[in-house]
Amino acid sequence: MFYHYIMRVLLVNTSERIGGAAISCGRLMEALKKNGIKAKMLVRDKQTDEIAVVPLPHSWKLLWKFLWERFRIWMANGFHRQNLFKVDIANAGNDITQFPEFQQADIIHLHWINQGMLSLKGIKKILESGKPIVWTMHDMWPCTGICHHARDCEGYFGNCGNCQYLLKPSKHDLSYSVYQKKKEYLANHHISYVACSQWMEKQARKSSLLQGQFIVSIPNPINTNIFRPGNKQEARLRCLLPQDMKLILFGSVKITDKRKGVLYFIDSCKLLAEQHPELKEQIGVVVLGNRSDFLNDQLPFKVFPQEFLMDDHRIADIYNSVDLYATPSLEENLPNTIMEAMACGVPCVGFNVGGIPEMIDHLHNGYVAEYKSTEDFTNGIYWILNAHDYHDLSAEATRKVQTHYSSRVIAQKYTQVYNKLLGSYE
Repeated sequence: MFYHYIMRVLLVNTSERIGGAAISCGRLMEALKKNGIKAKMLVRDKQTDEIAVVPLPHSWKLLWKFLWERFRIWMANGFHRQNLFKVDIANAGNDITQFPEFQQADIIHLHWINQGMLSLKGIKKILESGKPIVWTMHDMWPCTGICHHARDCEGYFGNCGNCQYLLKPSKHDLSYSVYQKKKEYLANHHISYVACSQWMEKQARKSSLLQGQFIVSIPNPINTNIFRPGNKQEARLRCLLPQDMKLILFGSVKITDKRKGVLYFIDSCKLLAEQHPELKEQIGVVVLGNRSDFLNDQLPFKVFPQEFLMDDHRIADIYNSVDLYATPSLEENLPNTIMEAMACGVPCVGFNVGGIPEMIDHLHNGYVAEYKSTEDFTNGIYWILNAHDYHDLSAEATRKVQTHYSSRVIAQKYTQVYNKLLGSYE
C-alpha cells in the first residue's frame, strides 16, 4: 500500500498576532498548509481561535519569566529604563521540547522568540534534540549579543561588548557575556538561518556567531487574495473616510514609537504644507495603530485616527482607501506594511534603510528617500501624490508583490529549505 508522507513543521513565535514577526509567522503557516505541509504554530500569547496555533499553558510563570529578564537588564543597566526593550538577554524562557507538537514535528522553525518565550538554555535543548532547525531572522538579535538592531555598530563582527544600548558600556559588558553564551550553545550545532531581506542576510554574514552556518534570504509572504487592489470609493465608504481628499496613511503598532519615524512624519507634513499651502484642505492623513489620536493636533492636515486592527480584510480596506503610504521608519528589515500597501496598489515612500529599497523601486513603484532627510521624504510624498502616471505606479507596486512576495512563491522557497534539511538528516 502507498502512503503519502506529509511533512510536519512547528513554527515558534512569542505572539500569534502582535508585531510584524507574528503576522509574518502566521501568514507563513497558512502558506505552508496550502503547499501541502502540516504546519502548526507554538506561541506564548494567543490572540485568536485558530486551531493550528497552540499556546503555552497559561500560568504566573510566563509573566515571571518576562519580568525576570527585564529586571536583569534593568539591574545591569544601573536601574535605568533607557533602552529597556531594545535588548534581550534570554536568561529566562520555556522548555518546549516536551510538547507533543515539538516531538511530532520534522522541522522546528524559530521566528521571534524573545521576551521570555525561549531562553538560551531552551534553545540549546532544542538543538540537542537532533531535530533540524530553521530560524527566520525578523531582526538582528540571532546574530548579535543582545540588540535587535545594531545600527552602525560592528561589535557583533567579533564578540560584542561596549554596547551602545547600555548606560555604561564596557569591553566585557552584558552584550559580551550574552554573545559568549550564544557562541557556546551554537558550538557543534547547525541552524539554517533565513533572513527576510537581502540586507539582513548581508548583516548576518558579518557576524562571527554565524560563521559556517547556512544563511539564505527569503522574504515574508503575503496573501494576495486578501491584499489586492479594490474600489477606492467603496473602501472609503466602508472606512467612513472622505471621497474628496487625497489621503496619506501613516501606521504603526504604537504611533508614538520614535523608531517608526513619527517625528520625521510630523516634520514632513509641516514642510509639505509650508511649501504647498494650497494642499492644506486637499490632503487628509489616516493614522492606523494604538495611540492614533496622538497626531490629531500635530499635523497641518485633517487627521482620521483608526484603531489598531488585526483583521486583514479590514486592514486591506484601509489601504485601498488611501493614495499613499508614508513610512519614515528608522530601523527596518522587510516591513509587512509596505508589502500590504503595495499589494493593494498603494505607492509608498520610505527611507533608504534596511530592506526598504529592495521593496520600493525608486521612481518606478514608489519613492526611496535619503535616510533621515525630512526634505527628501517630503519630496517623495509630493511626487507620488502629484504623479501624472499614478496608475502606472500603482500597477507596478501590485506587480512587484505578486511576483516576489505571494504566499505560493514564498512557501515553495521554504519547502526547498526544509527538503534539503531533511535530506541531510536522513
